[in-house]
Amino acid sequence: MIDKEIIKIASNTENHGVLNNHTHSSKLKNAICGDEMKVYLIIEDNKILNFKYESESCIYCQASVSLLSKNAKNKSIEKVKKFAEQAINIFEKNMQSFDDEWNEFNKIIKKNNISRKECLLLPINTTLNALNKKSL
Repeated sequence: MIDKEIIKIASNTENHGVLNNHTHSSKLKNAICGDEMKVYLIIEDNKILNFKYESESCIYCQASVSLLSKNAKNKSIEKVKKFAEQAINIFEKNMQSFDDEWNEFNKIIKKNNISRKECLLLPINTTLNALNKKSL
């Protein structure tokens, strides 16, 4: 049974769409299920000013990217990378929760959603990929 909180979070699509003037972007596909994620970022002075996404994915992936697109805005690249490391560690090293500024993720990235780990991490990995390369 899907958690109502996941449905509520995933239904927020205010950052869904394309950023034509993006400075960084990435597209990744989940090899296991075929979910696809595209991320578009505008970065200036090592800070994410805008974040848009497109996805053909399950509700877990949509919830994760919805929260990420909202929470990453106006944060430094380093803060977002540190958050990504925490998200991976929740599943791999049994960490309990996120720093205060990312605490909304405690609702979806948690041990009892481990079977959806790849879905929840796809937007985070796509964002990391975008941060590590400039758009053409």
